[in-house]
Amino acid sequence: MAGRRVLVTGVSSYLGSEIARSLAADPAVEHVLGLDERPPRERLREVEFVEADIRGGELRELLPRSGVDTVIHNKIVRRPGPRLSPRAAHEINVIGTLELLAACERAAGVGAIVIRGSAGIYGAEPDAPQFFGEELSRLYPLRTRFQRDVGEIENLFEAFARRNRDVICTMLRYQPAIGPSLNTQITQYLSPPLVPTPLGFDPRLQLVHEYDAVGATLAAVHRPVRGAVNVAGPGTIGLSRLVRRAGRTSLPVPAPLFDTATATAQRFGGPSLSPDLRRLLRYGRAVDITRLTEEIGFRPRFSTPDAVEDWVRAKGGRRLVSAVGELLPGR
Repeated sequence: MAGRRVLVTGVSSYLGSEIARSLAADPAVEHVLGLDERPPRERLREVEFVEADIRGGELRELLPRSGVDTVIHNKIVRRPGPRLSPRAAHEINVIGTLELLAACERAAGVGAIVIRGSAGIYGAEPDAPQFFGEELSRLYPLRTRFQRDVGEIENLFEAFARRNRDVICTMLRYQPAIGPSLNTQITQYLSPPLVPTPLGFDPRLQLVHEYDAVGATLAAVHRPVRGAVNVAGPGTIGLSRLVRRAGRTSLPVPAPLFDTATATAQRFGGPSLSPDLRRLLRYGRAVDITRLTEEIGFRPRFSTPDAVEDWVRAKGGRRLVSAVGELLPGR
């Protein structure tokens, strides 16, 4: 019997590359196709790379020809950068998703789509529940541009799933990732010796280790379920403890001035914090991962405190696990 044929969008990102590398090493997968507008930093053996912009029309011809049966949508921009405007990020997120879904409808063999979405859909609110279940995505207004993008992406996939009931769409709602190989807003925020924190707030934060971020996607490929699934490490860590574990000193800033202070720090070379992260650093957020563990069957190896600890140890040259690239499904 022929093995799986998988397409990974956004394959040039670190997590996209590790997902593709792990799939290529999986005996149950026959072929891995990686798509992005630029090549990965390192050559991915046994992965066919296609250089293309997800917003273009290439996918409409590529998918039917390639015989892909599983799609991993990893091309979602979480924060515009200096070379990517908010408008361009919106186009990649929404127009790119539209193009991908149009291609999937043309490719009759696609049976499963796994989306690396965001728990940012829930927002960060002062009166939030202790843990967000997947059914609570519409509990609060979508306050930021990224939240609205994620909301549009989820609506597009829900409409696609209703039209194509033979295709299983799994929306993985990831909490922010941390790990020795990642350069994210969280790690950048913790880089300066003085870390600004909102005075009077010590929110609970929940993260996912890079190893588990890859593992959850692989598990969903092998055991897809319909609808949204939260992805995070068990447990939480307080912001003040996180800053201490990073070996940094908190710089308390009056909460009404926190946004202004971080924007001023950015102009002097400090980290760029998105509106979503600034709200998270004030109010925090935690999600329920019961569906991840019981229905997809994936149990994160790292709790949130353990994920932070591994990142801290790696900065000192000591790791708790081997490279993520050695991860295989089921391990």
